[in-house]
Amino acid sequence: MSLRPDLVVIAANVAKGSRVLDVGCGDGALMAALRDERGCDSRGLELDAGDVASAVARGLSVVQGDADTDLTGYPDDSFDYAILSQTLQTTRAPDAVLDHLLRIGRKAFVSFPNFAHWRVRASLLWGGRMPVTRLLPVAWYATPNIHHVTIDDFRALLKERGITIEQGWFLSGDQRTSATLANLLAEHAVFLLSR
Repeated sequence: MSLRPDLVVIAANVAKGSRVLDVGCGDGALMAALRDERGCDSRGLELDAGDVASAVARGLSVVQGDADTDLTGYPDDSFDYAILSQTLQTTRAPDAVLDHLLRIGRKAFVSFPNFAHWRVRASLLWGGRMPVTRLLPVAWYATPNIHHVTIDDFRALLKERGITIEQGWFLSGDQRTSATLANLLAEHAVFLLSR
């Protein structure tokens, strides 16, 4: 099974044998990799009923739920890691979701598309239109993205909330890129966070 580049980074950096909550887990691809390759006890929360069914069919423990409303029911420090991959920008209250992740998990992985990437900027500057790219594959009116976050915006939010960045990875296509000028050159970012 092939994982998205951000999920490859996350899977490689979750400690073996950890308890993991994957919020917005999709069809459970990351959870299955963590279970099979890292020996993790993975649980998932997913909004889409079809994805929940796919994950459960893989033998994964996934419940249908909404990150904006259903994280309040999880106890503090009940997981080693809480993961939110390519979901932050789709939540109604990303700051509150982030607080819940770091309440539920001792550490949190968060990945998101960088809306300050040079191709996005060029599309707006030269074409005057929201871009459609490999990582943002649908038109503006059909996208689930309701918050257009940049790497610098996210770093500012973390600083404001006193959240520690333990590590960051910046990706352009399937390759890692330097943290230098990441806000301009990275298509998406992955952060490992703690309080």
